[in-house]
Amino acid sequence: MTQLTLLGTGLMGAPMARNLVRAGHDLRVWNRTPDKARAIEGARAFDDPAEAVTGSAVVISMLADGPASAEIEDAAMAGFADGAIWVEMASIRPAEARAAGDRFAGRGMGYVDAPVSGGTRGAEDGTLAIMAGGDADVVARVVPVLEAMGRPVHVGPAGTGQLAKLANQAIVACTIGAVAEAMLLLEEGGADPAAVRDALKGGFADSTILQQHGARMTERDFRPGGPITHQIKDLDNVLDAAGALDLPAVRAVTERFRTLRDTMDGGALDHSALYLELRRRNGLGSIN
Repeated sequence: MTQLTLLGTGLMGAPMARNLVRAGHDLRVWNRTPDKARAIEGARAFDDPAEAVTGSAVVISMLADGPASAEIEDAAMAGFADGAIWVEMASIRPAEARAAGDRFAGRGMGYVDAPVSGGTRGAEDGTLAIMAGGDADVVARVVPVLEAMGRPVHVGPAGTGQLAKLANQAIVACTIGAVAEAMLLLEEGGADPAAVRDALKGGFADSTILQQHGARMTERDFRPGGPITHQIKDLDNVLDAAGALDLPAVRAVTERFRTLRDTMDGGALDHSALYLELRRRNGLGSIN
């Protein structure tokens, strides 16, 4: 049984922690809101991140962003075991991941950036897509831990896990935009969107986004799985990583998400709520 620490037991971190406990790991947890950490049955909750990481061979971070992760890295630094590995599973910038990798290497510690895709459902089911960047031998050491939460794939050196996640988020955001347009076209044309989604299964247009988020759009279920505020953060990071590259579809869908957040007060909704922005731009008003 491996002693692990997971920092951040929010929407994604909590089900990930539960899967680690079910896999038989000796898990320590910490969260800024202590009650969320204490709610993880079978794990030991700590109020101080340095105490939470003490003695753990692997420390998993599932915090909000790069600055939040760096802040807790500094706060916990005195507690890290010799040779421990920090696994960054939150979505941060590739440059932040590379800098963190250098910082941990300077202390004789390992670093893996391993962001995930699959949302809260994937976190609950233990089926997350995990994109792992780092030295091959270090990644290999944490694969058994990552497999309790999903399917890890080594994609290159430190920072490339985050780059892979940004590519994923670009695809997700643009596809949500396309699915929203398709669902609106079907509804306004009098077709049954659920029946059409069933008809498209197995075809070139089929996808998890079509089936899951298409259903959310037609059922008006915009409870946050992937909040819009997080989607915008990721898309901003895509455009930052692109540098001089022009990514017109990403840029356009980012502006639509901004409208949903800033003009329509939808920042806390699921990213499938881009459907609401589409209705607004077509003059169709609000929905119940």
